[in-house]
Amino acid sequence: MSTGPGADSAPAPQPHDDTRTAALPRTAPARPKGGTFSSLRIRNYRLFATGQVVSNTGTWMQRIAQDWLVLSLTGSSAAVGITTALQFLPMLLFGLYGGVIADRCPKRRLLVFTQGAMGLTGLALAVLTLSGHVQVWHVYLTALALGLVTVVDNPARQAFVVEMVGPDDLRNAVSLNSANFQSARLVGPAVAGVLITAVGSGWAFLLNGLSFVAPIVGLLLMRTSELHEADTAPRAKGQLREGLRYVAGRPDLIWPIILVGFIGTFGFNFPIWLTAFVDDVFHAGAGTYGLFNTLLAVGSLAGALLSARRRATRQRVLIGAALVFGLLEITAALAPAFWVFVLLLVPIGMCGLTINVTANSGIQLGTDAAMRGRVMSLYMMVFVGGTPLGAPLVGWITDAYGARVGFLAGGAVSLLAATGVGLALARAGDLRLKVDLRRGRTLVSFVPRQKPGEGEGEAPGERLTVA
Repeated sequence: MSTGPGADSAPAPQPHDDTRTAALPRTAPARPKGGTFSSLRIRNYRLFATGQVVSNTGTWMQRIAQDWLVLSLTGSSAAVGITTALQFLPMLLFGLYGGVIADRCPKRRLLVFTQGAMGLTGLALAVLTLSGHVQVWHVYLTALALGLVTVVDNPARQAFVVEMVGPDDLRNAVSLNSANFQSARLVGPAVAGVLITAVGSGWAFLLNGLSFVAPIVGLLLMRTSELHEADTAPRAKGQLREGLRYVAGRPDLIWPIILVGFIGTFGFNFPIWLTAFVDDVFHAGAGTYGLFNTLLAVGSLAGALLSARRRATRQRVLIGAALVFGLLEITAALAPAFWVFVLLLVPIGMCGLTINVTANSGIQLGTDAAMRGRVMSLYMMVFVGGTPLGAPLVGWITDAYGARVGFLAGGAVSLLAATGVGLALARAGDLRLKVDLRRGRTLVSFVPRQKPGEGEGEAPGERLTVA
């Protein structure tokens, strides 16, 4: 669902210049720009997106069937948690090494291998389940194997997007990838529920394994002459440290990654909060839990499509979405009625998706091609890998103090992180906060600090609006 700088690197921007795009040679023919689905005009991306919608649907089917199988085998919710931790833990431990591999290898060929390996894990679990020999340790093992493959697949897939569409359409393609994933999130669990009830979990695993044929075929059918050239990093010592130093020296990269890390670790623990609200606050059943997840997915899908319409990637959008996200979570935690809580889930999903798309596309566009795999692996490591760390803490707070306090704590951390990162970016860009109450003027904005001898006005284009 994504490097030292090369010889063709663009000059490093000033920290407040958040519209920087990577310098990549254009090899594809020119075509009209704009539109929510502009990336789909590109044949290679159409093949990629088609394969992903099939495999994403299968992945969501397997997630539901896997959790149900573990629960059926053990009767333990803790065992389900162990399965989830095993699947995400490799990203936390080895995510940066996956980025090094992604930078060294041609990404299309690497993805053929990783997608094939992910399909094999589904097929192996299908054979064990359908034959009646499956045990819980088999599920643990396949979850761990899938997590290890994802360590390489994730940064390679993230970084390959810009090779298919180029920098001009990157934001649109990232948004459509998210819309693709959220659409599968609406369909996959429903299909899995029907299959589990009718014929058992094994068939869901089988269909998931077979679903990876679609992205592999799509990758093999791509026209390599139409891909945008990207440098690969030669094998050398110290590439992992080189990637970390590169990010540490770039405020426009490190602060958005820190923000995404805080929100991913503490603000995205919806399974914990929603189950607690269903059980402890609203005293409802599984149908209500399904409704909550559906509304979040609808909001995320709407957020992805809205993001696809925006051509520019701006850090003020990231900070603004994170601030609103935190405020909405706090408001939902204090919601006095069921219908208020339900209505707030849609904009929460929209803001959460906007954070992800804006950070993802902004970081990719601001990164030199030869470093993109390592930078995106760090991004995914803090965004996804924080789950095994944050979920137990958030779960403990929710169990000890109630669903409302747990949800409020997650929103408060997100709000504080957005405020802190916004101020840090403003400081790095030598900007100051300006409030203008005059009619027709922007209410709140960041403008360059006035230097001695300069006038009060600012030149057109200098203002960085944040609200």
